[in-house]
Amino acid sequence: MMGPAPAGEQLCGAIGETEVMEPALEGTGKEGKKASSRKHTLAEPPAKGLLQPVKLSRAELYKEPTNEELNHLRETEILFHSSLLRLQVEELLKEVRLSEKKKDRIDAFLREVNQRVVRVPSVPETELTDQAWLPAGVRVPLHQVPYAVKGCFRFLPPAQVTVVGSYLLGTCIRPDINVDVALTMPREILQDKDGLNQRYFRKRALYLAHLAHHLAQDPLFGSVCFSYTNGCHLKPSLLLRPRGKDERLVTVRLHPCPPPDFFRPCRLLPTKNNVRSAWYRGQSPAGDGSPEPPTPHYNTWVLQDTALESHLQLLSTMLGSAQGLKDGVALLKVWLRQRELDKGQGGFTGFLVSMLVVFLVSTHKIHTTMSGYQVLRSVLQFLATTDLTVNGISLCLSSDPSLPALADFHQAFSVVFLDFSGRLNLCADVTASTYHQVQYEARLSMTLLDSRADDGFQLLLMTPKPMIRAFDHVLHLHPLSRLQAACHRLKLWPELQDNGGDYVSAALGPLTTLLEQGLGTRLKLLAHSRPPVPEWGISQDPPKHKDSGSLTLGLLLRPEGLTSVLELGPEADQPEAAKFRQFWGFRSELRRFQDGAIREAVVWEAASMSQKRLIPHQVVTHLLALHTDIPETCVHYVGGPLDALIQGLKQTSSTGEEALAVAICCYDDLSRLLWGLEGLPLTVSAVQGAHPVLRYTEVFPPTPVRPASSFYEPLQERSSLLPRLDKPCPAYVEPMTVVCHLEGSGQWPQDAEAVQRVRAAFQLRLAELLTQQHGLQCRATATHTDVLKDGFVFRIRIAYQREPQILKEVQSPEGMISLRDTPASLRLERDTRQLPLLTSALHGLQQQHPAFSGVARLAKRWVRAQLLGEDFTDESLDLVAAALFLHPEPFTPPSSPQVGFLRFLYLVSTFDWKNNPLIVNLNNELTVEEQVEIRSGFLAARTQLPVMVIVTPQDRKHSVWTQDGPSAQILQQLVVLAAEALPMLEKQLMDPRGPGDIRTVFRPPLDIYDVLIRLSPRHIPRHRQAVDSPAASFCRGLLSQPGPSSLMPVLGYDPPQLYLMQLREAFGDLALFFYDQHGGEVIGVLWKPTSFQPQPFKASSTKGRMVMSRGGELVMVPNVEAILEDFAVLGEGLVQTVEARSERWTV
Repeated sequence: MMGPAPAGEQLCGAIGETEVMEPALEGTGKEGKKASSRKHTLAEPPAKGLLQPVKLSRAELYKEPTNEELNHLRETEILFHSSLLRLQVEELLKEVRLSEKKKDRIDAFLREVNQRVVRVPSVPETELTDQAWLPAGVRVPLHQVPYAVKGCFRFLPPAQVTVVGSYLLGTCIRPDINVDVALTMPREILQDKDGLNQRYFRKRALYLAHLAHHLAQDPLFGSVCFSYTNGCHLKPSLLLRPRGKDERLVTVRLHPCPPPDFFRPCRLLPTKNNVRSAWYRGQSPAGDGSPEPPTPHYNTWVLQDTALESHLQLLSTMLGSAQGLKDGVALLKVWLRQRELDKGQGGFTGFLVSMLVVFLVSTHKIHTTMSGYQVLRSVLQFLATTDLTVNGISLCLSSDPSLPALADFHQAFSVVFLDFSGRLNLCADVTASTYHQVQYEARLSMTLLDSRADDGFQLLLMTPKPMIRAFDHVLHLHPLSRLQAACHRLKLWPELQDNGGDYVSAALGPLTTLLEQGLGTRLKLLAHSRPPVPEWGISQDPPKHKDSGSLTLGLLLRPEGLTSVLELGPEADQPEAAKFRQFWGFRSELRRFQDGAIREAVVWEAASMSQKRLIPHQVVTHLLALHTDIPETCVHYVGGPLDALIQGLKQTSSTGEEALAVAICCYDDLSRLLWGLEGLPLTVSAVQGAHPVLRYTEVFPPTPVRPASSFYEPLQERSSLLPRLDKPCPAYVEPMTVVCHLEGSGQWPQDAEAVQRVRAAFQLRLAELLTQQHGLQCRATATHTDVLKDGFVFRIRIAYQREPQILKEVQSPEGMISLRDTPASLRLERDTRQLPLLTSALHGLQQQHPAFSGVARLAKRWVRAQLLGEDFTDESLDLVAAALFLHPEPFTPPSSPQVGFLRFLYLVSTFDWKNNPLIVNLNNELTVEEQVEIRSGFLAARTQLPVMVIVTPQDRKHSVWTQDGPSAQILQQLVVLAAEALPMLEKQLMDPRGPGDIRTVFRPPLDIYDVLIRLSPRHIPRHRQAVDSPAASFCRGLLSQPGPSSLMPVLGYDPPQLYLMQLREAFGDLALFFYDQHGGEVIGVLWKPTSFQPQPFKASSTKGRMVMSRGGELVMVPNVEAILEDFAVLGEGLVQTVEARSERWTV
């Protein structure tokens, strides 16, 4: 007896469960990988896991609604788009809100914290610079540069301990629950001039250090460490977490603050200076008597501490009893978190959106009776239409003339939103880039909500948008210490003084402005990552600015501006010409243009499309080196590392778009020849392409071929070539299919066989005429005519429009003719009608979105590299790639192959293939109503449809491109592989030291296969297309010099594919075979578990089996040794070794 593994198990390694789960990103760690690739489980019945309508009795169905239900429906109609949206929002809020039990545990922990904080012993007064009293195990959580500062410090327990922030309001959201606690320092600690020269911040840090030392010894706390408040390194806070099982329950953040009226507000206006140059830089400002530079950010950080309680009171008054407003704030926080806008220094925090809701309530844009969804919509609408970098807003209603004007704040800060005092800018730390990103996301979200899409909620609040997946290109500046030199070069001394030496924050604004100006029309949006806020132990020194990793910038590009290699400047005699020359440096040169104008211009070197896509790289590195002294070695630009996977052998500078364009140009010439052909009984009415090359999605585009006669034996009688046995396998040449329609005529016969004969006559006549009239080399068969033109081979198929209908005709015994779909009619209709239409639509999509070709080809390259290419048709993968451009929400259509490929992996791994069709709305032909109808029809007919359903306007019910595959197991394997590849690739691309080996995710996992058949590279014609391209390979019999060829090359000759056909024919009932057609050297074999079940002895089915006696009966089981021997015999000359992994099955 033998079997693949323990009895009754799934295709060996194949591949997880039949059900394709929606949260396919689960189990993508090491354990998940092992389970997905090695675990064998029984296939489920196909209906399991499908969404089924609820069955109601007639009485229940027609029961009168209650008053409560009517009110609920009326509310839903007024406050939400639909019942579904209401249910989704309510379910999400349940998920992110704190349960009452957890609140009780947090409250108990806060009471304990309060008791311990007020019991911390006091310390006698010392000079600020005398810190010898600090215990040995604790460090001051602040960089004291310069160290010398006036003032005295003593520690006294806080005068008041107050919980502030979102916890009391009920708007904090899981999973990270943070409770902010304000500790009001007694007046005795502070002195009148503490606002100057960081004295207040030094005292604050010493206060925390003393607290930390005592609290760290308490067994109540599992962890006591420091962090920065919103990333501001002058304002550390102390983080306390409980010990034991509640360790992850909550983080309490302690913020020391001054008594509310201690600092005089007029000293902290944005125009005032509170950090003296003489103290900070050791020198007075340039020039005699010139004023000190203002320190708006420094002043704001002091003011923030004075306003903690007053802000809580305002929020509590406004949001207190209005549950809809609280729900809206919670939804907005989820929205910000999914877009990574709220984290790190200068993020658009949950506190800011809470205050924004208060502002909109005070200006009557939001009413307290609104639902959470309406609040979300109103805030997004406000953000989308209001630019706070130009027109700031204020909660202050006072007309006091002593208050500073909004213009003063605009001069000091990028984004302006004043609190009710009129003196504190709540958005002081938010950069212009971050706010523009928030605005941009809000506009996208409003478009999505207005479209009333079924999956709007999912796309808006449940889809993460990490930077690498949202932006076309990203670049990492590493190490960050280079920004220090940039600050010196840009003369940013006042900014450094204001930011307390934080050169990253000081340089960020000028840096983004510089790049935005340089990238100009190529750029839609420039965003920067907000460095994560670190935590460190109380015995460690605070992290330096350069330790916060790298600064990452995301570029969202405009496809229409990408292809230009010219930056056109002003005319030479214009005053702006000097500015242009100064900005671009040595790259700017005078040029004469065709209109006679002499202008300043910058020309970038880029010959191919892939190089043009990377012009932003040249712009960025040039400007950074020229203006900020950041060398190219410190700019790690991630825009095209994946291009290498779709580059041809000798085209390292091109990803193949040019070669595809040449082939399509040749096809256009051939079309014109066919249109003008004379002598055919019927004239040509249409010529349509039906091949991936003609829709720009062939992974490796064809090149013109000229066969070398030394590699072939000529067959003179057929003017054909035959590969020689003593030479390596010649180059693979695939003909490009073209469908040629003829004008209508009543002379066509009505019999299917007669139609085929007439068509064959047309094919012969077509070959004759093309040879006679245009001197083309042709070879005609009954089904097609192969034409060699300019080194490309086209396969022309004559199509008769009524032939599919003739093939559908079925005659009953009574002589009645009925129409019924047959496999032959469906195949013919697909090949002659649907495929040309699809090719035409995708060709049009490529004209609209130039990145489509690269994305589709990368997607196909990856699927085939995983050895799954045979199960997915070219067309199905092209359509999945097209969906990323036609339905990009919540993103915008990709402008680079890299980001499109990442989204392809995300779509494949998270789409619910079991319960949803993938609707690809080509040419926008399907209305919203039709899409709803398609979805409901899909659920009704789900069990009759393929596992993977892709719907297009021409194919609304049958999903013709996935009828023959994949199976449920293969699709599940693809989902698992995509879920594992995505985080790995994103991590590589976001690594500031460079992505490393980008081909890792393209290498297939071979450990899941039972048998590996290794092939000889000599007979693999596409050997050089392998993921790991060989350093040397065999000559494939092509002449390198271009020129006319009268010899028709050998077409479609690929020994591994022919060998696979033989294997499937002979052993398809026993095993599955997997292969990468692009130069794969390995065929993976999986035994089918069902074939290892003992079968009753039958003389007619002994193939590959042997007879054994079991329980007195003769049974048949697979003869594995003989089968493996047959594998080698069938592939003699091609097969190098057959490697059996016997530990995966028993003999």
